[in-house]
Amino acid sequence: MNPNDSSSERGLQNSRRNWLKWMGGAALAPVLASSGPAHAAKAGPRAHYFPNVLVQTHDGKQLRFYDDVVHGKIVAFNMMYTTCTGICPGNTANLLQVQQALGQRLGKDVFMYSLTLQPAFDTPRALQDYINRYHIKPGWTFLTGQPKEMDTIRRKLGFFDEDPRKDANLASHTGMVRIGNEALDRWFMMPALSPLKQLARAILQL
Repeated sequence: MNPNDSSSERGLQNSRRNWLKWMGGAALAPVLASSGPAHAAKAGPRAHYFPNVLVQTHDGKQLRFYDDVVHGKIVAFNMMYTTCTGICPGNTANLLQVQQALGQRLGKDVFMYSLTLQPAFDTPRALQDYINRYHIKPGWTFLTGQPKEMDTIRRKLGFFDEDPRKDANLASHTGMVRIGNEALDRWFMMPALSPLKQLARAILQL
């Protein structure tokens, strides 16, 4: 064997090992942060916009916000808190009808999420009690988490007022729904009290 050939081969093997090591480290991080092998797929257009922080569902499951909640899905988000007596009851009642109108597509390629504005108080148990109170059926997920991270998510979804005083006033929180198709990067807002057919059609046709 030619010594030069052996040296070149060793160099090639070392380069290949270094490349695989680098690629493995870069690719492994998001896989480890996700909840399953499906998330090894290519990141979507909002992967670097939405935080991939941990959130918790009303039934106690932990999810990564981008990987598990947003990635590649048609989604509808609204804000609420369990002790709200202002706009929340009306919004919830209308969205419950939207849930029914979405039928079997809900939970398959269309997903509804409600995020609490009071994560320090709205534990999964409190969210489950809210679901029971309003007779919300399976397929609509309520989310809580660390206050700072939930606030970041809220702002990324556009649920904030530029006036800090108004933004901090829970009594005047937004009554909008953020609807999006992350795979196509299409996003818009509608009032949660929009006519049922109009709101359901907007979600299904996105």
